[in-house]
Amino acid sequence: MSEYGTPPPPPGPEGGSYGQMPQMDPSHAPAAAPVTRPPAMDQAVLLMKVGAGLSLLGLLLSLFMRDAIRQAVEKSNNGSLTASQVDTAVTVGTATGIVFGLVGVGLWLWMASANGKGKSWARIVATVFFAISVLGLLSTLVQAGPLLSKLINVVSVLLGAYIIVLLYKKESSEFYQASSAPRA
Repeated sequence: MSEYGTPPPPPGPEGGSYGQMPQMDPSHAPAAAPVTRPPAMDQAVLLMKVGAGLSLLGLLLSLFMRDAIRQAVEKSNNGSLTASQVDTAVTVGTATGIVFGLVGVGLWLWMASANGKGKSWARIVATVFFAISVLGLLSTLVQAGPLLSKLINVVSVLLGAYIIVLLYKKESSEFYQASSAPRA
């Protein structure tokens, strides 16, 4: 008997007390079922990689279209710039195209990876990037510049619009939910 008048618990099979909680070996814990990415998400991820390719194409165009950029600069300033200033504007335009092209490729690939893994924040970020690309397209369309470059921008924005639709489909929303649910 204990000092409080209650008998001690009977010993267990190994001489321990039945009142103890069994310890679970973490290596025997049930594994969470992997979340399967739905077809809409597979298509969105693939199209994001296509978007990266379009950004790369835009980058290459900025390298090969220096003459078209020069003509656009000369046409837009009505002869008020010197030849040196035109050269500087063409160089700045080309460098800007390269930088934005590289950033665009990186962002498309980053969004493809994060959305493909079901990161719910990535869908929001992709939506914000899409809104920014629409604003960028509007500013590109009102400026002088090579037609092919404008066409690539239009195609990229249309591609982005379709991707956003895919990201917000019911099956995609369920995928984001399942991917962000705590694992047992």
